Amino acid sequence: MTAMTYGRGPAARRYHADSLATASPAALLVMLYDRLVLDLGRAEKALGDGDRETAHHNLVHAQDIVSELVASLEDGVWAGSGGLKGLYVWILKELAVANVRGDQDAVRRIRTENVEPLAEAWRQAALESLSVASTPTGDGLA
Repeated sequence: MTAMTYGRGPAARRYHADSLATASPAALLVMLYDRLVLDLGRAEKALGDGDRETAHHNLVHAQDIVSELVASLEDGVWAGSGGLKGLYVWILKELAVANVRGDQDAVRRIRTENVEPLAEAWRQAALESLSVASTPTGDGLA
């Protein structure tokens, strides 16, 4: 029997939707990166197992996430946005090439050398923003 049999599928989807709807922008960014790392890891494993269909599915989803990251960048708001956008565009291209070639090593390199360090940097930034937001300001508002 599947989870759907017991009604957990719709409840899980509802919980997921509620989590996304109430998350802060920093939390959403961390969630996107977490899913991107997961997709790349799954694609890498699938390629190693010779399962091109699963790898393709996960690589396309990873590209969708990176495309969303590109779209969320606001030019001119942050000095590093242009460089980050260039990196995202490069990752998109590399993921497409890795998908066509079935290149497990390329997926691993993208994950370990680019995506995981970015994910950790954004996670740390999100944690720092939470600690700054919870620091008493001395005006009685915190």
